[in-house]
Amino acid sequence: MQSSHLLLEEPIRMASILEPSKASFFPAMTKIVGTLGPRSRSVEVLSGCLKAGMSVARFDFSWHDPEYHQETLENLKAAVKLTKKLCAVMLDTVGPELQVVNKSEKAISLEADATVFLTPDEGQEASSNLLPINFDGLSKAVKKGDTIFIGQYLFTGSETTSVWLEVSEVQGNDVVCVIKNTATLTGALFTLHASQIRIELPTLSDKDKEVISSWGVKNKIDFLSLSYTRHAEDVRHAREFLSKQGDLYQTQIFAKIENIEGLNHFDEILQEADGIILSRGNLGIDLPPEKVFLFQKAALYKCNVAGKPAVVTRVVDSMTDNLRPTRAEATDVANAVLDGSDAILLGAETLRGLYPVETISTVGKICAEAEKVFNQDLYFKKTVKYVGEPMTHLESIASSAVRAAIKVKASVIICFTSSGRAARLIAKYRPTMPVLSVVIPRLKTNQLKWSFSGAFEMQLIMPCSSHLKEEFVARQSLIVRGLFPMLADPRHPAESTSATNESVLKVALDHGKASGVVKPHDRVVVCQKVGDASVVKIIELED
Repeated sequence: MQSSHLLLEEPIRMASILEPSKASFFPAMTKIVGTLGPRSRSVEVLSGCLKAGMSVARFDFSWHDPEYHQETLENLKAAVKLTKKLCAVMLDTVGPELQVVNKSEKAISLEADATVFLTPDEGQEASSNLLPINFDGLSKAVKKGDTIFIGQYLFTGSETTSVWLEVSEVQGNDVVCVIKNTATLTGALFTLHASQIRIELPTLSDKDKEVISSWGVKNKIDFLSLSYTRHAEDVRHAREFLSKQGDLYQTQIFAKIENIEGLNHFDEILQEADGIILSRGNLGIDLPPEKVFLFQKAALYKCNVAGKPAVVTRVVDSMTDNLRPTRAEATDVANAVLDGSDAILLGAETLRGLYPVETISTVGKICAEAEKVFNQDLYFKKTVKYVGEPMTHLESIASSAVRAAIKVKASVIICFTSSGRAARLIAKYRPTMPVLSVVIPRLKTNQLKWSFSGAFEMQLIMPCSSHLKEEFVARQSLIVRGLFPMLADPRHPAESTSATNESVLKVALDHGKASGVVKPHDRVVVCQKVGDASVVKIIELED
């Protein structure tokens, strides 16, 4: 990867740093994925999260049962209707995750330099010198000197709720470890991570398949977050399974890269997956600290040029308990944006954090400020150069639309699409203005159950009760940087005439004006199909 500075080339005026930020219809171009849990499952809090900028809700099935998550989702539906903010659903699999089982749920105190046994006998009671685990193959996978981390939210180096162990010997099925730091484990389950060790378990577990085929199918999930993706074959296997689950053949798969094996096969995984999640929690344990930033920059660059969404995790851990992030965390969020991330994923910060709404709002504000100094010109040139010549027809149209919008200082790009591909290609070039993706339904049934206000409105029901592909197209845009979906009236189908397209455009512009996205005398770039031709045109709005 070539190094490059994505800040503006000219120096930033120091006085401009003190200028107040201007309010915007969109909190930020960068999207925010919020993990829902005990602190973020009421209608009131979820409404606040949506208003603050959350566009994707993540349901982590490594804890709690489907009934609990269903209650949360029903509350999310109510919040979506209340706020009129569209939100997508992401199901996060458990995968080959190893866990320590503490059935009594009593706090376990571990002292530095003491010895603790890890045993696959789950019938044993957890104590300061014995920890039962849910995997009987650990003794065959590790050797003396290997590192193991255990904790409810994984070791970061400073907390006292996670522990770092070093394997001293293997005794039959048990693994004997020396405790390296004093810690107290609380709760029923703790994650166990064996650093740089391959665990012989399937990436998509039987439990994952059961949850997907029941909860996932019932709720028509938009994204599957595939934990511990190690090879492209893992993604292919998951896609094959989804294809047999009715509507879920349209669900996008985001591969979570969280160990060395996934890093080594990154290129082939990227080619197969719909998007990538850079899981800096687990991967930050496998990698030396000084190497984490290199992985982030290289991975984001590869995702950007491939035109596939990239999501970064573990950014504002301190906001789990505090109202403000640390200075380093605030800078980290901004750097993730400058490196090219599409979305920021919040885990414990929203799941169990004390300030879920404030965290989303704060991260959104940092993203918005970073976007202002993103060197779009350099990024555009690099992307065009990477694509090379001859460009495909659609790639040429997308890059031309962005170039035109920047040259005329357009306030917005409007793209008419039925598959979402054209809109995603436009967003790939990172225009400085938002891209409104007007999703045109293909009329296949008269039993449409979209929710409208007038003739044109965002989709308000999530997940949808109808079976149109466009439901997924609209919501799956919500994880792509700069892309904001809207739903056209199905009375204007994709195969419409030029006159009908103009009618849809007028309604779209009226909606944009009412929402504050566009103002009188603004210039707007429109990308649409007219017959067999793709057209890019510039419109100057009247009073």
